[in-house]
Amino acid sequence: MRHFRISSYDMTEPKSGRAGEAKNLPPYHGPNKMRDCFCTIKLDQEEVYRTKVVDKSLSPFYGEDFYFEIPRRFQYLSFYIYDKSFFQKDVPFGKVSIRKEDLCKYTCKDSWFTLQLVDANSEVQGKVHLEVKLNELITETGSVCQQLVVRIIECQGLPLVNGQSGDPYASVSLVGPSRLDQKRTKVKKKTSNPLFDETFYFEVTRTSSYTRKSHFQVEEENIEKLEIRVDLWNNENLVQDIFLGEIKVPVKILRNDNCHRAWYLLQPKDNGNKPAKSEDLGSLRLTIFYNEDCVLPSQYYTSLNDLLLKSSDVKPISASAVHILGEVCREKQEAVLPLVRLLLHHKKLIPFLRAIAELDLQQTQEANTIFRGNSLATRCIDETMKLVGKHYLKVTLKPILDEICDSGKTCEIDPIKLKEGDNVEVNKENLRQYVERVFNVIVKSSMSCPTLMCEVFNSLQNLARKQFPDDPHVKYSAVSSFVFLRFFAVAMVSPHSFHLRPHHPDVQTSRVLTLISKTIQTLGSWGGLSKNKLSSFKESYMCDFFKLFAEEKCIESVKKFIDEISSAQSKEPTGVDEPIILKEGEVIKRAQGRNRIRKVHNFKKRWLRLTNREISYHKQSGKESLCSILIKNIVAVEKLEERCFNKKNMFQVICIERPERPLYVQANNCVEANEWIEMITRVSRCNPKRLRVYHPCAFLSGCWICCKKTDEKAAGCISCTGGSPANIQLAIDCDREAERIFSLFHANLSRLQKMEDACGSIDVYQGPQLEQDEYAHFTIQDSRVTFKTLQQIIVVVDKLAEYHEQYRIKRSTRAIYGSAENPIGAK
Repeated sequence: MRHFRISSYDMTEPKSGRAGEAKNLPPYHGPNKMRDCFCTIKLDQEEVYRTKVVDKSLSPFYGEDFYFEIPRRFQYLSFYIYDKSFFQKDVPFGKVSIRKEDLCKYTCKDSWFTLQLVDANSEVQGKVHLEVKLNELITETGSVCQQLVVRIIECQGLPLVNGQSGDPYASVSLVGPSRLDQKRTKVKKKTSNPLFDETFYFEVTRTSSYTRKSHFQVEEENIEKLEIRVDLWNNENLVQDIFLGEIKVPVKILRNDNCHRAWYLLQPKDNGNKPAKSEDLGSLRLTIFYNEDCVLPSQYYTSLNDLLLKSSDVKPISASAVHILGEVCREKQEAVLPLVRLLLHHKKLIPFLRAIAELDLQQTQEANTIFRGNSLATRCIDETMKLVGKHYLKVTLKPILDEICDSGKTCEIDPIKLKEGDNVEVNKENLRQYVERVFNVIVKSSMSCPTLMCEVFNSLQNLARKQFPDDPHVKYSAVSSFVFLRFFAVAMVSPHSFHLRPHHPDVQTSRVLTLISKTIQTLGSWGGLSKNKLSSFKESYMCDFFKLFAEEKCIESVKKFIDEISSAQSKEPTGVDEPIILKEGEVIKRAQGRNRIRKVHNFKKRWLRLTNREISYHKQSGKESLCSILIKNIVAVEKLEERCFNKKNMFQVICIERPERPLYVQANNCVEANEWIEMITRVSRCNPKRLRVYHPCAFLSGCWICCKKTDEKAAGCISCTGGSPANIQLAIDCDREAERIFSLFHANLSRLQKMEDACGSIDVYQGPQLEQDEYAHFTIQDSRVTFKTLQQIIVVVDKLAEYHEQYRIKRSTRAIYGSAENPIGAK
């Protein structure tokens, strides 16, 4: 899920971070003082990412980037350092926990955090719904006593226990200076959202006829000193129960009202006030980027979208709203992603890219420098390739990348960097073989190149030939500067950033990938292989290495490849001979088998594997598949509601042969579930018979839990989220992208006004522009058209700002403290 739903409003929380490095970790006691450590990222107690293990170090370097859309509410973003154990359970020895409300303090900053002690009693999440009443009772003798009524209604968002929903129960206590009365609820099996609805009664004052002083230990107990304590536990049967959190409510809260009902956030034991050990656990270096967007309903963005979507028709293009956003943002990259996604969804991307590429070319003086800068055009095309080319990279590079990263072969050819015992000739041969294989899979991959990328390259070729009609090679260099230099070469040197590998490669492998990347981008650069170009290499060893390649043969292969991917003809997105593994990992799968007596509902661990051809599950990694589903037969991939099996993070894969018998799968965490859904949706989205509706629940006990229909083959009851078939296998939330664009415009209002002033100055003063400090960095080709667009932008942004303020006021008055949206204990 890409956003939270609050009434008619959405909240979207994208987050990215880097687990950089740790230092000064405490050594082991004994002769072997080094640690084998890894770092995990958790939303509350749900692990969403794990780094590689760094062996034998007290200052491990991870350097791993992780980006994800936060799919649910959370209290803490936490980073844990674990000791890797090969014989026992991995144990965390230090953590950094940051409240959601404090994330903005650290965003876009590189910070060192002191590791804190990991205490089992402080690892909590979730909330509890509680009702408390104070009743006066008249006894048979006519005397009056007071009775406290505590009702435990429900809990939500309790943590998973060992990856599964637990068996929670609540302990309810009335605590005073001299008393402790304790009761407990029934255990609720296999759920993270238990509905208890149990009521407990506590006597808080004696009747006047009661004479046993030992009952309360004191003459009169002061109600002001009493408190209700609710502890949540997971029932472990044969071993000690696991603490899930507690709340404390003073009875004096009923002073002015005899009934109190509210939601409370679960807190650590003793509210986290237990003193931690004073030992130094070291530090963790983190870089966090966090955005929280308040996304309004679609109709609020109509005017902004209209202004943005007509950009490609504005003459000159520099006067369009999209180009102006790129001009006023200090970091162009902030604007590029939402712009590309929005234009792509509305099928306006190609004409816009063509227009800004033409503007870029008008400012290029020499053909050999074509598209070499970081302009708005080059950044937008880069982002387009990243968005629509993910699958293309996987089917092209992933198999050879996996082999390179797993083999550990040495390919160092720099004499200065050779290690003792290295043979430079052997290394050179290893590198040559790798380069040839990578080069060959690239130049033979044209049929896998997405249609939209082909259309972009076709436009670039036509524009380049128009701008430099006398240069016969410019049509190749215009495309190679993107597809080789900015796409394949970048993915090769940084495969983890393109999700081609799970982790950042080690130092030796990283060096191998760098050498391959440098070679590939030069092989793919038109003119780079000519003899007079070899002398331009800074390293002599690279010049010698390039002499191993057949120059004319490589040039012809590159030309043929560029001609093919620059054709306006449509390409099939999965035109590869061998199946390519796109994603795999351990999951929990519901058995699909049936017998004559009953349906089989058991769940088992399985290894799920997705390729460009099929999805299959196996008993373990490397084992034969137990069952497989062809991608062409998948008609929907959707989430499954937790209430079906009391399990979180479940999704269903619906097939054309038996739509009433989906494959039900539980992922390890919420982010992993989203990745599986998105990946399977991408490869199956072009299937012609995709469903329009589906059942969000399972068929159990003779009916669909969601709509209560008794026909197992009944049509679904809600619309599918995957959308209609499309060549671009990408799901885009247009409202979210429009909100990001609004936020950027709003944050740069002062620069918009400066640009407006600059247009006015140019229009009024037609003489030599002597003083351009205020607008020299802006591209203003037509001041009047630009000024008009700027006025339209400012009006739209001001109006949207009003809507946001109205929503903020409405939300602050609606979210009463103690409600489910704003539970007590939230800061």
